[in-house]
Amino acid sequence: MFGIADYGAFVVAFIILLFIPGPGNLAIITSTTKGGLKGGLAATLGLMAGDQVLMWLAVAGVAAVLAAYPTAFRAVQWLGAGYLAWLGFKMLTAKPGAAPILHIKPHHYFQQALTITVLNPKAIVFYMAFFPLFIDPAQHQGVLTFGVMAVTVAVLAFIYCFAVVLLTHFLAERLRANPRISRTMQKLAGLFLIGFGIKLALSR
Repeated sequence: MFGIADYGAFVVAFIILLFIPGPGNLAIITSTTKGGLKGGLAATLGLMAGDQVLMWLAVAGVAAVLAAYPTAFRAVQWLGAGYLAWLGFKMLTAKPGAAPILHIKPHHYFQQALTITVLNPKAIVFYMAFFPLFIDPAQHQGVLTFGVMAVTVAVLAFIYCFAVVLLTHFLAERLRANPRISRTMQKLAGLFLIGFGIKLALSR
């Protein structure tokens, strides 16, 4: 289909990637909790933009560069791990009444979600290594093939993230009435981000 070796398998593989707990999911949940539907939707667009950046970088041949220069990939790993750990530390050490780690303005959510996605080594591995496996060299149709895959990724990501945003917003309305629970959730989110950062830094 459009030069894709197994379109059904590609769809299933990406859906599985979406459901795997990671920084992207946490960014959506945190953004929605802090900024409501606007914050969640802004983060969703940021994640989608990040996906597109990684996918088209893979198309441009970045996978070959990272394969030829492992140090470059390690640098990206450390950069992404450092960013996540720093964000988690800020959330963990934030005092009650302090300025929120994720700003209310939607463009902050977008920028942060975009950064988390682009610097997430797991997402990089998916697009740089796993993604090319679905390209059929014999029936490849150039930009059309990549375009179909890009649109598929965008649609699936939006449906999944929008569902997460709605669910999180529904629960957040009940949690806002108890500031203590909200602070506890922020601390837990900070711990998870630090854990992601450490895990990514130690991954090989």
